[in-house]
Amino acid sequence: MDSNFIILLFLALLIAFIIYFFMIFNRLQSLRNGAEATLSQIRVAMKKRLDTIEQLVESIKSYARFESRTMERIIQIRSGIERAGPRDLQRIEAESRGVLGSIYAVAESYPNLKTSESVIMAMNAIREIEDEIARHRYTYNNIIQEFNTMRDTYPSRLIAGGMPKLDYLSFEEDELRQAGYLTSEEIEPRRPEVKWNE
Repeated sequence: MDSNFIILLFLALLIAFIIYFFMIFNRLQSLRNGAEATLSQIRVAMKKRLDTIEQLVESIKSYARFESRTMERIIQIRSGIERAGPRDLQRIEAESRGVLGSIYAVAESYPNLKTSESVIMAMNAIREIEDEIARHRYTYNNIIQEFNTMRDTYPSRLIAGGMPKLDYLSFEEDELRQAGYLTSEEIEPRRPEVKWNE
């Protein structure tokens, strides 16, 4: 073999490796940026939900004497959203669902309140925002799964090197409890009962 051919082959392999390295590195960075962007969308949706909960509280105030502590709690939760990471968002999610649960409990106590147009509109808006948060969480977790898989598998693992694993968002326990499949005493979810028409 000609020495020029060997040098050209070596250079071609080196260039191919460099291109591959940058492609994998850029893909990992793209996934990380996508995860951060989706996390920002979740933060915006959670803030929007808290704003809507605040509007719901204002509507309920006219029917029931509502504690100012609830409003303070909403403001406190909202202030932590901007800098929240995945773990903090899980805590914020739990707190905001707690506030929302207490508001729904008050609404149940007042039949006129449940039929109020502003209360119905606010509750429907909250449901839509909940769906939006679920969609963003699904997208975020898919991005994180791809990032962590690339980080953990060869040969991209060699390129990912010191990049830390990213955390998933998991609010499933709250969703299972809300759907009635998990009570506070249970650790494992119950299977839903399925009844076939006989």
